[in-house]
Amino acid sequence: MRKLKATFALIALGSLFAAGPAAAGDCELSITGNDQIQYNKSELVVPAGCDKVTLTLEHVGKMSVQQMGHNWVLTESADYQAVAQAGMQAGADNAYVPPEDDRVIVHTDLVGGGESTSITFDVSQLEAGGDYTYFCSFPGHFSMMKGKLIVK
Repeated sequence: MRKLKATFALIALGSLFAAGPAAAGDCELSITGNDQIQYNKSELVVPAGCDKVTLTLEHVGKMSVQQMGHNWVLTESADYQAVAQAGMQAGADNAYVPPEDDRVIVHTDLVGGGESTSITFDVSQLEAGGDYTYFCSFPGHFSMMKGKLIVK
């Protein structure tokens, strides 16, 4: 009987921890970009229990940052095309991201083939169920390299 009670106690304790904050691994996202102007994912999911998320972008191609650079820019979906257009105007010195633009929630550095970059951001600035688009703002890439970020 004691063994049975101990088993139930462990199960109950386990469910308490399962309902707690998201595990660190759940709060880490990764995505790759290649020389064919593609991300490997069209959707990324952030558990709402995460306080912060670390996103890693890896360029798995071979071309240089000047020829085929990639970054990861997050905006509300309604803003993504305008921000991408403004990014082209901002130029390479600004990693094709308009400087000090409040519509940009977060962005990575620009990377070339064989390089990677990471960014950690606060999830509290996002709403569960909000409409967010991520994209590469390198000129000509945003229409093909884009996806949805989902917070749930």
